[in-house]
Amino acid sequence: MSNKQQRLQKVNKLKELEGQFVADLNEIIDLAIQMCNVSLGFVTLLDTNRHWFKANPGTDIVFTKKEAAFCNYVVEQNDAVVIPDTAADERFNQEQQPVNTKYARFYAGTPLVTKDGFVIGSLCIVDFEPTQLSAGQVKSLKVLAKQVVNLMDLNLSLRALEQHHEQTQIQKMTIGESEMKLKAIFDSSKDTHILVGRQLEVLAFNKSASVFIRNTYNKKLSHGDNIMDYTDPYLTNQFAKYFAIAMAGRSIKREWILKRDSAHACWKQTSFIPVKDNTGVVIGVALNSTDITTRKKHEEQIKIQNEALQRIAIIQSHELRRPVASLLGMMDLMRIEKIDFGYFKMMEHTINELDEKIRDIVKDSEDTIQVRHLAIVA
Repeated sequence: MSNKQQRLQKVNKLKELEGQFVADLNEIIDLAIQMCNVSLGFVTLLDTNRHWFKANPGTDIVFTKKEAAFCNYVVEQNDAVVIPDTAADERFNQEQQPVNTKYARFYAGTPLVTKDGFVIGSLCIVDFEPTQLSAGQVKSLKVLAKQVVNLMDLNLSLRALEQHHEQTQIQKMTIGESEMKLKAIFDSSKDTHILVGRQLEVLAFNKSASVFIRNTYNKKLSHGDNIMDYTDPYLTNQFAKYFAIAMAGRSIKREWILKRDSAHACWKQTSFIPVKDNTGVVIGVALNSTDITTRKKHEEQIKIQNEALQRIAIIQSHELRRPVASLLGMMDLMRIEKIDFGYFKMMEHTINELDEKIRDIVKDSEDTIQVRHLAIVA
């Protein structure tokens, strides 16, 4: 952005200031009028096309064309300009505009220079009769001009602070609404979620985690608690191991039984997930646990059923086939000794058919057991 653009940007911001700011400027102008014993005074701002009157006690002028403004010379010279009699000055006697239906005969102005070095306007005084100013009065006008600039900077800073505060409040409201929605989702989950810091301190948790700790351990989960206080003694070594793995930056998932051999015994599948800050440094671990007790009971039932099927298969393959094997042996002996009777071939066919059926039943049982084992693994 060029210097000209920066200067105009500052002028536009100052043009927007109203209220107490203008009242304070008017008080400074009143002081300048009394000090120099003149009729009118102004604080002006000069933009691209117009000469704006920001403080103008005693007149209702809002702006004039830039070309007809005395203050052009103040801005161009960047120094105080004093014209005792405009009628005797060739620069002004043909181009000035009337003020309150009268023509100014006296003009004095000093530039408003910001800390950035931009001349944004002037503090000026006007009278309808030729007037002379002392060196002390001119110096006083320059001092008042500096106070005007200080007042402008102060009000711009206050406005910037107000706008920043408003934006901050809006951001807080937006963040608050987002946090509320997130908390609603967080608390509606049946899974337990606990955020743990580097020192194993509890940083955050959802409603399900609070309820689980209260029902299972008869304790109240609070921020700052040590998570090891809610870890079963026989699991502390495993927990510490998995926590260290997560703190090293790797996620890990494990299944374990909590409150073993008690009325509150339950199976949990717990994920240890590293939590990182904006720079990628691990600052804690998220513990997300799902209750898998029902699944584990179902798996145990399947295991029991498989064992029962295995026992049945053993009975089928050994107990049922033993008599059939004996009959087959007897038939072989009778064939060797050439013992024959009318129903020999029918008996042999029936025994072989029975043996084949038993083999099919045993094979089907073995296949069923294998499939169920695969279902558990999957």
